[in-house]
Amino acid sequence: MSDMTKLRRYHAAVWDEPVVMEMGRRGRRGIMFPSADQAVTAAVGCAETLIPEGMRRPTPPALPEMSEPDVLRHYLHLSQQTLGMMGISLFGTCTMKYNARLNEALAARPELAEVHPLQNEETLQGVLEIIHRFDLALRELSGMDQFVFQPAGGADAAYTHACVTRAWLASRGELGKRDEIVTSLQAHPCNPATAATAGFKVITLPLEEDGYPSLDALKAAVSDRTAALMINNPDDMGIYNPHIKEWVRVVHEAGGLCFYDHANFNGVMSRLRARELGFDACMYMLHKTFGAPKGGGGPAVGAYGCSAELAPFLPKPVVTFDGKSYHLDNDRDDSIGKVREFLGNIPVVLKAYAWVRSLGAEGIREAADLSVLANNYMDHELLKLRGVSRSHPDIDAWRMEMTRFSLGKLFEDTGVSAMDVQNRMVDYGIDAFWLSHEPWIVPQPFTPEAGEMWSKEDLDTWIAVLAAVIEEAYADPDMVRSAPHNQAVHQIKGAPLEDPAHWAMTWRAYLRKRAQGQS
Repeated sequence: MSDMTKLRRYHAAVWDEPVVMEMGRRGRRGIMFPSADQAVTAAVGCAETLIPEGMRRPTPPALPEMSEPDVLRHYLHLSQQTLGMMGISLFGTCTMKYNARLNEALAARPELAEVHPLQNEETLQGVLEIIHRFDLALRELSGMDQFVFQPAGGADAAYTHACVTRAWLASRGELGKRDEIVTSLQAHPCNPATAATAGFKVITLPLEEDGYPSLDALKAAVSDRTAALMINNPDDMGIYNPHIKEWVRVVHEAGGLCFYDHANFNGVMSRLRARELGFDACMYMLHKTFGAPKGGGGPAVGAYGCSAELAPFLPKPVVTFDGKSYHLDNDRDDSIGKVREFLGNIPVVLKAYAWVRSLGAEGIREAADLSVLANNYMDHELLKLRGVSRSHPDIDAWRMEMTRFSLGKLFEDTGVSAMDVQNRMVDYGIDAFWLSHEPWIVPQPFTPEAGEMWSKEDLDTWIAVLAAVIEEAYADPDMVRSAPHNQAVHQIKGAPLEDPAHWAMTWRAYLRKRAQGQS
């Protein structure tokens, strides 16, 4: 890292902005709708009569009455008060990427935004073509035989596999017998959680000296009760299990399926294909790895792909192509049904498809190389900082697209936690880093992930900010523990967030609870 990296002065805007329901003045309008033509009224009648009487409001909704400039100013103020994703965001395990404005414009076009999934398939040919073409692209990247995009995220894709496994077992008469799914301590929590939700028992393998469970531990865990292995590789510590093909062989010989959680695909894109490693199914998170936005719990798509053997059990409908037209195949007797409504979040599929087409095979390969290079550059520089260590420090090998670091020494020396450091880094205009999935097997963890999009200057700035905060922690720990100081909102009390009496999901509920508190 350059010693010349200069930190910028940063302070978030503070507008003390009210919620939109508290704004406006009676009679203000952002748009005036014209009255219906007499010919339209004569043909269909008054608009009110088209709404069933039981669904009509007795009084108009209590909505704020505002002009267009009022609304624009309000949301501009909110955006200025939010650091959001426009700082330098190395949000580990999520591969945050730039989301091209062109893709947003394409997704907003009426050919996609204004169609309805219940239209006749003849009127959906363009949309279905995009879905089918992207399915083919993911088949190339994975070696799988069919993809669907219904799952609403990575966890939903893992759940889809648990349901497919259940259907596959039922077709073989083994559903009651094979009731165990094997995973590891460092697998993403969605794997054991969705397996348990689908009714399976979970066997969790601990990590060993090499940073992953041993082959002997796996052999001891599998049996004639094994339904599937659900695993990600590399894990969030950036360690790749080189024995993964042997793992797959062991599970298959025991009669189970193998599912590859590809949340950490960024560093191995184009370098390996799940099917060639022997996996029966895999998933990709389009809202991370494939350049579509990830925001606040959605939108999201967990693309789920599988072998031809498992394809009959896929959620329906499946998009097919007969050489001339695209079709929605609902005639699937063995299908698990639906894991989400309709075809899934197709605007996200479009953005991911555009990302794949814009990079091409060579670009995807280069992106993977840059991801690994950036991560190891950060690894080299971060370990120079006082109070920083990393998981499995004795493993002297390149990590993949992320590494799990620890601020345990900093915490021991100063009492400043990783969460305190998060809060202070945002005072410099840096997005808060990701800590770790539970359980924390590394004390006071942080897991930055550069991916391919951040420049060396961005990475140097991020490292320099962390270095500055660490020095502040040693010099004045109370100042760091009381951060943030330069944000629109300073520290909030966490306890009320767990008490439904103090928060509300709707404006109506807020008014009711506030009235109750005043009475």
